[in-house]
Amino acid sequence: MFRLSTIGAVLVSLLFLIGCQRTEPVSEPTPYPSAPIIMTAGAGPGSGFDLTIRSVVEALQDAHLVDVPLTVENRPGRSGADQLATMVEQHAGADDQISVTSLSMMMNQIRGVSPYGYRDVTMIARLMTEYYVVVADPASPFATLGDVMSAVEQRPADVAVGAAKDDEAPFDLLVSAAGGTASAVRYTPLEGGGDQIEALRAGHVPLAIGGLSEFVDEIRAGTLRGLAVLAENRVPGLDVPTAREQGLDVTLSNWRGLYGPPGMPEQALAYWQKVLGEMVQTPTWQRIADQRQFTTAFLAGADLNTFLAETQADVTKALDDAVR
Repeated sequence: MFRLSTIGAVLVSLLFLIGCQRTEPVSEPTPYPSAPIIMTAGAGPGSGFDLTIRSVVEALQDAHLVDVPLTVENRPGRSGADQLATMVEQHAGADDQISVTSLSMMMNQIRGVSPYGYRDVTMIARLMTEYYVVVADPASPFATLGDVMSAVEQRPADVAVGAAKDDEAPFDLLVSAAGGTASAVRYTPLEGGGDQIEALRAGHVPLAIGGLSEFVDEIRAGTLRGLAVLAENRVPGLDVPTAREQGLDVTLSNWRGLYGPPGMPEQALAYWQKVLGEMVQTPTWQRIADQRQFTTAFLAGADLNTFLAETQADVTKALDDAVR
């Protein structure tokens, strides 16, 4: 009796232990995104950064591609350099921070404005390109690009050019192509199209240079005079001559895209590359692109990395040649 009772007790104990050691069900991974995303423009309202990030948010929300709130913030400072530093130094590893960037990221690093560049963050995608354009107030004495170049050559101290820091380089290239001295140009620092338009209207500067999307509405309305677009050919639907047809063989377009903090989780990176690739195919994005003169040029992954490396090398060479 004793032996059988002992065996029974052992069996009961084993069954109890087996029941306690049953494997817990594996939890499902947290869906992404599950919280609001901060979408930041490193410049003020009306700037190219601002127009781009707001266009992205509008297209994503209109097509219901993203289910969480997308909060747009403007954090101006040194043509995006301050926001880039914030992303690198304060948001490493985060999955809820996205910023817009452009050629300015490269210009700032090459010119020593910022110690950071595209290799210091998580580049998500290039969305589009747009050409630079030189504009003037209709009341200014500048009717052509030749008028501007002559004035810069003869009295550079009297010609104030309204430009964000990254917009100075394309104007330098124009001055160099005209045989002038780029270092003699007097720039009035202005953070993007919104500030430039206000300064032009107030008579603080007679001309400015920036992305076409920042000035296209004013050019079409006749409140600004387009002097030259830095494109290979005239932009359809816009009566603005190219620099090339005015004797200055300078063509330059500005790319814009989105980036996340360094160490952005792979799940978040893959998600944004997928939805942004879908976004640029939507009617809303295509309508905005037509209106703003964006040229959609989506790139991600290895192709984006190749583009960034080649572009930085080209820009470095062009700026070196311009100052010689």
